[in-house]
Amino acid sequence: MADSSFDVVSKVDKQEVSNALNQAEKEISQRYDFKGVGASIEWSGEKILMKANSEERVRAVLDVFQTKLIKRNVSLKALDLGDGDPKPSGKEYRLEASLKDGISQEDAKKISKLIREQGPKNVKPLIQGDELRVTGKSRDDLQAVQQLLKGADLDVALQFVNYR
Repeated sequence: MADSSFDVVSKVDKQEVSNALNQAEKEISQRYDFKGVGASIEWSGEKILMKANSEERVRAVLDVFQTKLIKRNVSLKALDLGDGDPKPSGKEYRLEASLKDGISQEDAKKISKLIREQGPKNVKPLIQGDELRVTGKSRDDLQAVQQLLKGADLDVALQFVNYR
């Protein structure tokens, strides 16, 4: 019998992020507590730029955006805030966030090590670029690996694709 396999990937649905951003932008323009504070959220190239006239208001804009992402089933682990502190820029504060797409080499090595140490013994992880392929003889073992990765506290949003 041929080996079964699946791929572990970290992909972000950019359309869902864009929809969440548009919803957050609409809510920010309508909410009373954001009136007169210059609060905004927008795409800035590949990054998301949040602005307001105080640090607290920028954090509130981020909170609205994160709420919209959660409602659209986009993991907050896919959002990279850098150090997470709003930076003063003239009379306003700015916070830039980028989207993590793909699994970095160091994260792939961590995941691979976790599978080798705690997963079933006859399962083999293989790093392929920004993905990780997991192969094994038994589908039950592969499902055990998926449960292991879902339960692990990794700072990457993982999806499982190409299960065959």
